[in-house]
Amino acid sequence: MSTKNKTASLKLTIDLQYASPAIESSLSKIASPALLKKWVKSAITIGGLVTLRFVNTAEGKKLNLAFRQKDYATNVLTFPYELSKNTLVADIIFCLPVLQKEAKEQSKSLKAHLAHLIVHGCLHSQGHDHELVRDANKMEALEIQILQKLGFTNPYS
Repeated sequence: MSTKNKTASLKLTIDLQYASPAIESSLSKIASPALLKKWVKSAITIGGLVTLRFVNTAEGKKLNLAFRQKDYATNVLTFPYELSKNTLVADIIFCLPVLQKEAKEQSKSLKAHLAHLIVHGCLHSQGHDHELVRDANKMEALEIQILQKLGFTNPYS
């Protein structure tokens, strides 16, 4: 494979979607599209297509019920469709009102909480999980390391 083809196959495309102009406006006050994409690229080292969708509580609840049989809106939902050594295709859904509530309850800045959950969702899209203690410890260590490189403190402290 030529260098040109190898580079093209590793290209990561990041699509940003907003459920409404109000969500897009709220999010733009926290982080620019360029910054959101920087956070994604810090956590994903392979090529492919990742879509970040920012939704309201109603859409978040509907998706969580449909895909996880849980009747409430959650902070982040990750849908990995394709994962290989060099390619990833995934949708990651963020419920902005839930993130806002959590950040306030945890006395964190919304920007830091959003960065953490973007990294968290990106790691899930690449097969990382936190169901077992061992896996949770590994995933949390990765999150902390990536977030520190981005200038954020440990989200678990």
